[in-house]
Amino acid sequence: MQAVTATELHLVREIDGRNLSVTRHASATAVWLREHLRISIHSAKRLIDLAQALDERPALDAALVGGAVNAEQAAVVAAAVRDLPADLGQELVGEAETVLIGQASQFEPSILRKAGQRILTHVAPEVADAADAAALQRMETRAAQSRAFHLTRQGDGRVRVTGWLDEAGAAVVDAALDPLCAPRHDHDEPRTPAQRRADALVEVCDLATHTERLPDNGGQRPHVVVTVPYDLLHQQLGIGTLDTGGRLSAEQVRRLACDARILPAVLGGDGQVLDLGRTRRLITGPLRRALELRDRGCAFPGCDRPPRWCHAHHIRAWAEGGATTLDNSVLLCGHHHRIVHRGHWAVRLATDGRPEFVPPTYVDPRQRPRRNLYHHRT
Repeated sequence: MQAVTATELHLVREIDGRNLSVTRHASATAVWLREHLRISIHSAKRLIDLAQALDERPALDAALVGGAVNAEQAAVVAAAVRDLPADLGQELVGEAETVLIGQASQFEPSILRKAGQRILTHVAPEVADAADAAALQRMETRAAQSRAFHLTRQGDGRVRVTGWLDEAGAAVVDAALDPLCAPRHDHDEPRTPAQRRADALVEVCDLATHTERLPDNGGQRPHVVVTVPYDLLHQQLGIGTLDTGGRLSAEQVRRLACDARILPAVLGGDGQVLDLGRTRRLITGPLRRALELRDRGCAFPGCDRPPRWCHAHHIRAWAEGGATTLDNSVLLCGHHHRIVHRGHWAVRLATDGRPEFVPPTYVDPRQRPRRNLYHHRT
């Protein structure tokens, strides 16, 4: 295998008996190699790059021909030497090359590549420190300049999230999301890790909207306008439209209505806004504090989410005439709030005033009520 590789490399240098420059005639050389060696154009270009490096590194060329390194290892060594600082000096560059050639007998290419990344520390530690600091500064500057966050609506009910963060920003995001990404153990966790991260991002932002530290926008606190005909909302039918143009199912609208600033908009038959009511939060102040004192966190069985991560849910929907009282309220985290609104789990208050949940038959055929014992453990 080594002899074949060496023959191929010499063919690169002496096409048709002429000593062509692989730098000036790279495209023609690649085409010739593809036709005569029956290899892909990508493989031909890699051979050309390696041939050029071997022209500049006689010791590496001799090691390849002699079988001390294979073609892939030679490419790794050539790349590592090429990436050394230009002002390092030929003596130290030669020492680095010799060390890597010697390590080729012990390491396969991927490990040898890692050794090449640290070779400067081996031959010139004082230069390596300065080079690492400069490289890190370049990386941080590039990351800061290229940071971005995009929400792209796909038109099929999904919104694509893409972007870039620097390391410091990513660390903050990780610290916020990690506690919310753990799998639930209260029942079979149906969500994938990616779905848990998506839910965690929404929960973090939801918590931020419940604080008073967000900046004002046009003199008003941030809010969302959801437009839906009242009779359809009352009948739990129809869809809602956000002020962004996005569309929500009636289930999502009702879930938002549980614990959000609602702008009631009365629409005429042609969709004209006839009246726009004032904002009102359904469960706030002393009532919210009493609810937190009673439930101490998400009331769904087995959930450990604290009160600040929870929504105030109407047991009997407000749109159906449910009262805004402690006896008609329960704390639910975002994940379990969605589960309850799907209608499979029933919520009620027991005789002692604490919430209990009746599971669907596919969870428990006998539908025995369950409680959250985590927050009230002694």
